[in-house]
Amino acid sequence: MRVAIVFGSRSAEHEVSVTSAKGIYGAIDKTKYELVLIKITKQGEWLAVEHPDADEGLPVVMDLSRSPARFRIGEQWITIDVIFPVLHGPYGEDGTIQGMCEMAGIPYVGCGVAASAIAMDKDLTKRVLRANGIPVLDWIAVYKHESIDLREIGERFGYPLFVKPARLGSSVGITKVHAEDGLRPAIEYAFEYDSKIVIEKGLNRPREIECAILGNEEPQPSILGEVIPAHEFYDYDAKYKSPKSKRLVPAPLNEDETRTAQRLALDSFKAIGCRGMARVDMFYVDGKFYVNELNTIPGFTPISMYPKLWQATGLSYSQLIDRLIELALEA
Repeated sequence: MRVAIVFGSRSAEHEVSVTSAKGIYGAIDKTKYELVLIKITKQGEWLAVEHPDADEGLPVVMDLSRSPARFRIGEQWITIDVIFPVLHGPYGEDGTIQGMCEMAGIPYVGCGVAASAIAMDKDLTKRVLRANGIPVLDWIAVYKHESIDLREIGERFGYPLFVKPARLGSSVGITKVHAEDGLRPAIEYAFEYDSKIVIEKGLNRPREIECAILGNEEPQPSILGEVIPAHEFYDYDAKYKSPKSKRLVPAPLNEDETRTAQRLALDSFKAIGCRGMARVDMFYVDGKFYVNELNTIPGFTPISMYPKLWQATGLSYSQLIDRLIELALEA
């Protein structure tokens, strides 16, 4: 079976995507699959490379005149049985490559077009979750050229609050704001990454709980993990650079808390319309869980929770990849 791992992209999460691809490349059973590594450069070029770290390769061209589509790599035409997108953020996790795969008639790992697009947008995610009775923190969405009353925002949410790009991951562009004088700079910073931002009620040091979901028609939750960030919140540096961030697997929760969180994660997965995989991130404070977001292409780096949670649940990294490919073919 020929599996194409597609990674990189023009997103601000390019480097994280490359690291995730390296993790999958290292764990996948190469006796079962013929691998094609397709790296999308920061300029949007598609290259077939020998290793995820490679910066040079053969140009890739897709022929949509037939289904499934063919790919030309250099001078050779090939077909691909399954695409494994490892694209975090815009230009991949947001439904774009999923739509391309649908058009090309090629099975792909992970959620479909609609679920990917909704989960990528923090505002739409909260709307869908709230409509399904799933607890989320209060928020507003603001577009780039709208006027913003800073005092009104402070009165509504209090401080601290968070300002986030609506359609980006890996905590890029996020600021925790403690007072009104920090709000305007935080908004301007978030708008550097997206034309739509989310301003959200903050919590002081909530517990950050994560659950990995796997499956199509009958999705299953993993055991839970807890993140204890090195910084005030789980920002980019705390996620990927600081050795002081801790990841506890399993999360130190009692049986009732665990069941509640797993049920919320499953309900969120179904509400968004996910399939294949997602990681559901939650806050836990004063005995109550709030769903923060769903990651439909979660990280697969050496420190990423999604594979770690399944390893702890009893599914090795290579077995997890096998299962994800099986689910792609079933979808």
